[in-house]
Amino acid sequence: MSEKRLYALRGATQCINTAEDICRQVSLLYDSLLEKNRLAEHDIVSVIFSQTGDLDALNPAAALRQTGRAGELALFAVQEAATADAFPRVIRILIHCYLPQDVKPCHVYRNGAEVLRPDRVQ
Repeated sequence: MSEKRLYALRGATQCINTAEDICRQVSLLYDSLLEKNRLAEHDIVSVIFSQTGDLDALNPAAALRQTGRAGELALFAVQEAATADAFPRVIRILIHCYLPQDVKPCHVYRNGAEVLRPDRVQ
């Protein structure tokens, strides 16, 4: 069994400002990060979400809980600082987790958010 180290996985998605779409997009983003990194929830330390001010239909941490995931995890959500050039309708995620130390972390940008980090889109 290889040694593990602490990593920070990043991701983002765009959403429509409805509770249903926020739940759907957060779920797809979270599941994609777990799948692409072969990450089990028991290896996650914490999950931090941020959302742009134009998304106010549902807190992304509450959305993830509503899908039945992350029941025992520490979740936190904040609103991003408003800036003149902010990309709209975006939820970002930062997952602190343990992965094998020889792994290259895979970050996920989807549903229009790929433009935020084209260098990390696979």
